[in-house]
Amino acid sequence: MKTLTESWISQPITLGIRPVIDGRRMGVRESLEAQTMAMAESAAELISSCIRHPDGSSLRCVIAETTIAGRAESARCDALFRRENVGLTLTVTPCWCYGDETIDNDPLRPKAIWGFNGTERPGVVYLAAALAAHNQQGLPAFGISGRDVQDADDTHIPADVEEKLLRFVRAGLVVASLRGKSYLSVGSVSMGIAGSIVDHHFFAETLGMQVQSVDMTELRRRIDCGIYDEKELALAISWAEAGFVYGEEVNPPEFQRSDSDKRRILQESLTMALCLRDMMQGNPQLAVRGFNEEATGYNAIAGGFQGQRHWTDHYPNADIAEALLNSSFDWNGPRQPILMATENDSLNAVSMLFGHYLTGKAQIFADMRTCWSPQAVFRVTGHQLAGRAAQGIIHLINSGSAALDGSGAQRDEQGLPTIKPHWQVTPEDAQRCLAQTLWCPAVHEYFRGGGFSSNFLTPGDMPFTLSRINLIKGIGPVLQLAEGWSVELPEDVHQQLDQRTNSTWPTTWFTPRLTGQEPFNDASTMMNCWGANHGVLTPGHVGADLITLAAMLRIPVCLHNLPDVQLFRPSAWSAFGMDKAGQDYRACQHYGPLYK
Repeated sequence: MKTLTESWISQPITLGIRPVIDGRRMGVRESLEAQTMAMAESAAELISSCIRHPDGSSLRCVIAETTIAGRAESARCDALFRRENVGLTLTVTPCWCYGDETIDNDPLRPKAIWGFNGTERPGVVYLAAALAAHNQQGLPAFGISGRDVQDADDTHIPADVEEKLLRFVRAGLVVASLRGKSYLSVGSVSMGIAGSIVDHHFFAETLGMQVQSVDMTELRRRIDCGIYDEKELALAISWAEAGFVYGEEVNPPEFQRSDSDKRRILQESLTMALCLRDMMQGNPQLAVRGFNEEATGYNAIAGGFQGQRHWTDHYPNADIAEALLNSSFDWNGPRQPILMATENDSLNAVSMLFGHYLTGKAQIFADMRTCWSPQAVFRVTGHQLAGRAAQGIIHLINSGSAALDGSGAQRDEQGLPTIKPHWQVTPEDAQRCLAQTLWCPAVHEYFRGGGFSSNFLTPGDMPFTLSRINLIKGIGPVLQLAEGWSVELPEDVHQQLDQRTNSTWPTTWFTPRLTGQEPFNDASTMMNCWGANHGVLTPGHVGADLITLAAMLRIPVCLHNLPDVQLFRPSAWSAFGMDKAGQDYRACQHYGPLYK
């Protein structure tokens, strides 16, 4: 079985580090060579030890062959970076250098400058001069410098510098990794959902991606014509038969299916998972069987399946396929999640991409189903919400499909529920997630073609970041996010609330971090500001990384609950006014989409 990195047609992205230096000879440059290169090497060591590609491999850093004092050495460095497929750059210096002559002029590469805060040589003065040159040329760059002055021989990286370095690299790597890839749209618009009106211009101009549109009949053709690996399908069926735990049947007797019909639906559902994966990534085994065209795939790093209603009124739904693809494991064992959006909601798929590429973790696709105020919970159940949930909870529940990692059955070093980066997931983790998931026969009134819905309940006190991209006419894309936690309710309270919606679907009870200011003074006000019916739960509190990523892509942030001190954007943003939210909107509008 191939790995995902073998599936995508691209050269691995590298980080380019540019050590710049004062060009004056006869003592000045010579005295700074070792210190300047040491900065570059320490940055490379930190970054390569902390940052991974989405597939789990370490990010490789390429340092310029010499320090850079002017245009000739800048050009040689740039030639090296083109050969090494550098996708983002970090410029470092402990001293004054010649600003406009030493900056990175590539308009597509995210770029940052770390100026050493020491008094012996003015590294922060170069930082200011170089950022001014960037801003004058319309090339936004991030400025990094320590708050406290360091001695010239101090080689450690201060904590505040480390935080910004890693945040910049995490976000910049996402930008570079998206470029040239595809979104696979299987089907068209699901039930009038705006996010499944796939906007090709948004993908091309904002993300540097293409959209591959395929009718759902292509999936039907592959299933009916046997265009899949039959041996792998047999393995998948055997794995499911051994590990699936089946949940309640809520359909009336006249709509319940026979055991043989359920087995047929299970086989077709697993076949759908195989075929959707192969459409995204390709599969060399298909070429062995003579399906050379189908073997190539569409180089898609995310996809969406319309499903409702033109498929699900007649064929089994995609809940098993979507749930397993989005999980960090399947019948082959632990692996990188394969991002597949329910109802072809391409904007939620982009949010899943952002979250997964920043963390390496599975993402939970969810409906913003309803918000339960503390008064409503008490009226219905007699239970008084308390603690973080005292001001209300949001019911996040997708219509039958979510990554099984959302069951919270994985464990951290303290034995607490967690969702791990996929490269840390063990076969035991996978087995626990599978055991914690019930597969319930699909509700006939929604899914006339049958199927099985994944059902789990996320444990409480797990940190999450809820996010969503929306498209606004006249503005373009905007990002909204809310950091918060899952909430654990008493079992009887959960059952009473869950059964009012659909007890066969996966549930996460979520409450945002409240700030005391609208819209984050309670959960209901926050939900009223949410811009769509879907959202993505990313494990962990990654709002600051998302905001930095959004700035790189010129996507303004319309909703967040982070303090201003955590906002890290290009230095040019400060020239667009003094209010942080207004700065962001004006700067993004001024610079426009990255690839337009």
